[in-house]
Amino acid sequence: DVLFTGTADGKIIKIEDGEIETIARIGHGPCGGREDEPTCGRPLGMRVGPNNTLLVADAYYGLYEVDPDTGETTTLVSTKTPIEGQKLSFVNDLTVTRDGRKIYFTDSSSRWQRQDYLFLVMEGTDDGRQLLEYDTVTKEVKVLMVGLRFPNGVQLSPAEDFVLVQETTMARIRRYYVSGLMKGGADMFVENMPGLPDNIRLSSSGGYWVAMAAVRPNPGFSLLDFLSEKPWIKRMIFKLLSQETVTKFVPKYSLVVELSETGSYKRSFHDPNGVRVAYVSEAHEHDGHLYLGSFRSPYIARLDLQHV
Repeated sequence: DVLFTGTADGKIIKIEDGEIETIARIGHGPCGGREDEPTCGRPLGMRVGPNNTLLVADAYYGLYEVDPDTGETTTLVSTKTPIEGQKLSFVNDLTVTRDGRKIYFTDSSSRWQRQDYLFLVMEGTDDGRQLLEYDTVTKEVKVLMVGLRFPNGVQLSPAEDFVLVQETTMARIRRYYVSGLMKGGADMFVENMPGLPDNIRLSSSGGYWVAMAAVRPNPGFSLLDFLSEKPWIKRMIFKLLSQETVTKFVPKYSLVVELSETGSYKRSFHDPNGVRVAYVSEAHEHDGHLYLGSFRSPYIARLDLQHV
């Protein structure tokens, strides 16, 4: 089996038989700290297309197709090209139909880029382009949803009749119908979740795995909930503290939940102190294992689902 992932220094890597190989880089160096991200690139959402190429959402450059054998990259949607009069600013995740015709993706904010995602979390504004659709045949891009707050992970349903969109700062998941009688309509799939949802992927049971970027203790004190109605405190925090310092106050509590096809909770996995894996951003199921990615930890964790 082969595992593909993106890294903080802009690389798209392949892991096979314990060997790590860099297959492509959309941006260019130097790639060191957070300030280098806009030129280095930051591959986030990644899927395997019907032609066995990789479809990659780079936060700064846009949607790309990558040949894993040659490393050749092809631009599908560039952040330099205005869409309905506005350029993309924070391309985040994508999901693709089985025939490869349609790619649905999120643009998390029109104000903040990925390197300043904490500002987006703390402000909780609805300034993103939200959910978009790219037609690989006509090359057209359509804006499907607006007015969401930090739209993040996206996932087509198994029947491909709707797309689920994680609304991170609102701790909920919205549903947008892409076919059938409800096409073009939207409703709420899950709300008041126990954490801030990051990425979402299919589970083998027909439901969905949701990785929580942060938890909302209940009972207990939730800093994010407390600050949500106190913007003046949030402004003061970022005037006095750097993003790196603020991040240290975020609990390392890791949480992954499995939802049913209707959005009910089936089970959950916890690492209260982030000892095994901290800051989980994605949970991907394959061959009886759950592979856990992180937006801060420098490794990928694997959980054997047969022994939990």
